[in-house]
Amino acid sequence: MITTDALFESTIQSLPLVHRGKVRDIYFVNDEHLLIVQTDRLSAFDVILPTPVPGKGKILTALSAFWFKKLAHILPNHLTFIDPESVVAENERHQVHDRAFVIRRLKPLPIEAIVRGYVAGSGWKDYQQTGEICGISIHPGLDLAEKLPGGAIFTPSTKAPVNTHDENITFEVVEKKLGDILAALVRKKAIQLYSEAADYAIQRGIIIADTKFEFGLDNAGQLYLIDEVLTPDSSRFWPADQYHTGENPPSFDKQFVRDWLEQQNWNKKVPAPELSKQVLQQTIEKYQEALHLLTTND
Repeated sequence: MITTDALFESTIQSLPLVHRGKVRDIYFVNDEHLLIVQTDRLSAFDVILPTPVPGKGKILTALSAFWFKKLAHILPNHLTFIDPESVVAENERHQVHDRAFVIRRLKPLPIEAIVRGYVAGSGWKDYQQTGEICGISIHPGLDLAEKLPGGAIFTPSTKAPVNTHDENITFEVVEKKLGDILAALVRKKAIQLYSEAADYAIQRGIIIADTKFEFGLDNAGQLYLIDEVLTPDSSRFWPADQYHTGENPPSFDKQFVRDWLEQQNWNKKVPAPELSKQVLQQTIEKYQEALHLLTTND
């Protein structure tokens, strides 16, 4: 079980700070490498919440490392074999221990590569209103949380700055942003990554309803899987034994937090409300359970 004092924000002084995102702090190591630190920050509705989740960054790191290795035959990733503790000052090593990667420096693609296998979240809202999700026509008459009968679909979105909202876009927009060949490759690889992960997870008692991937390019134009992979932050995880259509199943991910926030008097803008102790504890337990189910005795 992963427990630790919460790290809301890293303070690495021995390396230049490149970017502080919703969850990750990124530092410059050299021209070829970056240090990426998974903090315990939690975001919802594209807003960073004021309450960190102790140990969450370590869970994200462990899960991402697991998936990067498991899916490496589909697409190479940005990980290196460089120890994060070797690139920071000695008195800073505790900030990166078990919660950081030294990664290849790549050019991120300007989209979020979202794959959906079930009708949920914003996809459910789109489907109810239009019968489509991101411009893709969906079989009529589906219930909330029902598996898509035609298989997983690629439903990209914009990559919004911190505290602003991502917006769903059509594949045609992706083609304009990336070019036809790269757009088709991203869609193919995203669906392949999701499908293999979903097939594995269901054997461990978890339904991956949808997930978000990010991709980057090296100087030669080679595509890489980057950022985090198939974590409770980037995915909708449902317990298979409690799954029912027609309602939002309980989840291992931050949907639990989203549902709680929806009940608060909050306009989904900064500042967000502090999480209650009960919500915080249940969130920690959900993340830990997902890590255990997916990675134990694999």
